[in-house]
Amino acid sequence: MNTKTLTVGIAIGIVIAALTGSIIVMFMPDSWMLTSFSSSHHDGAHREISSNNKNDSSEQPLYWVAPMDPNFKREQPGKSPMGMDLVPVYKSITASAGTVEINPSVVNNLGVKTSTAKLMQLENEVETVGFLDYNQDTLVHIHPRIEGWIETLYIKATGDYVKKGQPLYSLYSPELVNAQEEYVLALQRNNPNLINASESRLQALQVPSAVIERLKSTRKVQQSVVFYAPQTGFVDNLNVREGFYVQPGTTVMAIGALDEIWVEAEVFARQASMLHLDMSVNMTLAYFAGKTWQGKIDYIYPSIDAKMRTVKARIRFDNPNYLLKPGMFANLSLKGNAMPESLVVPTQAVIRTGQQNRVVMALQEGQYKSIEVVLGLVQREYTQILSGLDKGDIVVTSAQFLIDSQSSISSDFKRMESAILSAQGDQPETVWAQAIIVDVMPDERMLTLDHEALEDWNMPAMTMDFMLADDVDMADLHPDMNIHIEIGKTPTGMFEVRTIHTAQHNSGDM
Repeated sequence: MNTKTLTVGIAIGIVIAALTGSIIVMFMPDSWMLTSFSSSHHDGAHREISSNNKNDSSEQPLYWVAPMDPNFKREQPGKSPMGMDLVPVYKSITASAGTVEINPSVVNNLGVKTSTAKLMQLENEVETVGFLDYNQDTLVHIHPRIEGWIETLYIKATGDYVKKGQPLYSLYSPELVNAQEEYVLALQRNNPNLINASESRLQALQVPSAVIERLKSTRKVQQSVVFYAPQTGFVDNLNVREGFYVQPGTTVMAIGALDEIWVEAEVFARQASMLHLDMSVNMTLAYFAGKTWQGKIDYIYPSIDAKMRTVKARIRFDNPNYLLKPGMFANLSLKGNAMPESLVVPTQAVIRTGQQNRVVMALQEGQYKSIEVVLGLVQREYTQILSGLDKGDIVVTSAQFLIDSQSSISSDFKRMESAILSAQGDQPETVWAQAIIVDVMPDERMLTLDHEALEDWNMPAMTMDFMLADDVDMADLHPDMNIHIEIGKTPTGMFEVRTIHTAQHNSGDM
């Protein structure tokens, strides 16, 4: 390949990539390099991978494979469903099952970074979110016990501060007037039994004791009766205005104290075993930058939320200045006791697909292989490895996504892709594709994806909704993320995402 031809080819390729966001394959004398240029719609992602081709010129390829889809194999050169040239795979590359050789001159271009599996004592820590609410022990709902009309409303707006004994509203009720008249009649007859019965009726209707005493002394019936606040606090859920007709089923308002606030932490079900009473909690809020509140878990709810699949834990915080308000959103750090020393790797080294967890292990110089691992505790920086690695093993922490895809072609661990063709003839049961997340719907366990053409299924590129298989983890998915997905069909014919590869990019790797 002469210099002029190579220069012209690269120039044309860059122009096409800039206009269409497509993928270009450039063949070099000693290696093949897959370079992806993405438009701004794809977050400017730029990825490179190279598989060393040290075979003799006389050695014949075993087969050809699509660089971005390890399932797409052909016995002769051609194009992949993505329009890329198929890459030859030689016996020298696949001699060790699942091993991928990368030309050292390309490693730096890829930004391959590694880290060593080591023994470490992890903190028993859960990072989550929570919502502030009233102390439910002090929340009082105000209901009338008789039907009537609100004549005067002394509380004008939700959020008003009231003190115990302060007037809330006055009520006119014919039945309440009759009850007072019966009491006055009993007093006039001086019949102790009637007096006790009529007074008990007034008390049952929540007539204030001061009104009863005034009625006893003046013997004058009041057409409207004033009702007072049973406690000090803030008015919430004010549902009436002057002139409203109310009855026993009507909630007039609620009063809640804010001297103490409750925070309900949402913890994923898989982390529920880490929770315990008196667990220390640090809380921060965007409303008060730089300020931290300390508290402890005082109650763990006994059930799991059916929609969110989370466990709730309650934390109490003193709130003397009323800075904390119901409805606020909080970031919580729940810290328990340190765990025993265990084997860990950086969390970014782990490839989580839902059906299998893997890491890409660096072998000798320029050789890499995907290894199945069993995970324990997963934290932001480190993940516990229960089996699959030993202390001192070197794992790839950056650019491992495409290396893993190439290694999966011939790896000796159980493949996640099904080799059984569907009953629709020669169409595969599942297909792999590149996609961008448009929207995440955790409640419905669905994703809206902008995916490439699925040529094996004769489907064009489009934006559509996909169901997620039950074992696919949605925790780290977010809009605009570039992903590599395996798509299958449910027995009812619905499209379903069964495996997700998430590609992590660091600015230093571009």
